[in-house]
Amino acid sequence: MEKEHSDLIQPIKNLFFVLLGNTLYALGVVLFILPNGLITGGTTGLALIAQYSLGIPLTGFVTVFNTLMFLIGWWALGRKFALTTLVSSFYYPFILEIFQRIPSLRQMTNDRLLSAIYAGLLIGLAIGIVIRAGASTGGMDIPPLTLNKKLGLPVSVTMYAFDFSILLGQMLFADREQVLYGILLVLIYTAVLDKVLLFGHSRTQVKIVSKEYEAINQVIIRELDRGSTLLHGETGYLREPIPVVLTVLSDRELPRLTREVSKIDPKAFLVISKVKEAQGRGFTMKKVYRQQV
Repeated sequence: MEKEHSDLIQPIKNLFFVLLGNTLYALGVVLFILPNGLITGGTTGLALIAQYSLGIPLTGFVTVFNTLMFLIGWWALGRKFALTTLVSSFYYPFILEIFQRIPSLRQMTNDRLLSAIYAGLLIGLAIGIVIRAGASTGGMDIPPLTLNKKLGLPVSVTMYAFDFSILLGQMLFADREQVLYGILLVLIYTAVLDKVLLFGHSRTQVKIVSKEYEAINQVIIRELDRGSTLLHGETGYLREPIPVVLTVLSDRELPRLTREVSKIDPKAFLVISKVKEAQGRGFTMKKVYRQQV
């Protein structure tokens, strides 16, 4: 029953975030990009290049290109992904048109620098929300996602590479200042996108070397309710065997762990490092408890 309820709610949540992300994207375009003549990457940037160099109408290029990217997404990323992307393809132009008809949204500031910064923040947040919902905003979002699935390349890095190339292509008709602001815009929204994609997934890994490893291990399991692994270790100078306690926990739990370890063994050696993502029981799966015999 619980699983059926989850299967019903999840698609609705995903649809909500796809609509929210596209709404924020359109808001960034209407408030900051269009009023200040900023150039950008993505499908719009490619369309501007095609219009200038080949005389292809803007809307015609966007329609053909988005259709092609939709088919690639269907093939490479699956039918479910393609269908959610189809929502973006129809909803984004719709909400963009509505925002353009609201006079108070036509220009937030005349400062190009502020516009590039805030447009980057909104667009990065918007794309990140949509991608985390298992969809995309269509167009040039699909090649980075395809490369991520097929080759494991980071989405933010490949998106930045594509957008930077598109911006350089727009140097044919844009002035230098426009290009500089465009590069700043891409840098900001790719950085924000990377943070949004990792938000809530990063964890802290701790390795503890101590003769009181058994007591520390019990504190991790019983007090912090976290899993642990005992790794084989050996001291470098005296060559004495000593287990190394390995655990992964949230950032909030780290101060408590260090306090407890310090109480047990003030001379304990801790190696603390950031982990981009942790999967498995206690993180992406429910915890399973087994009674000790």
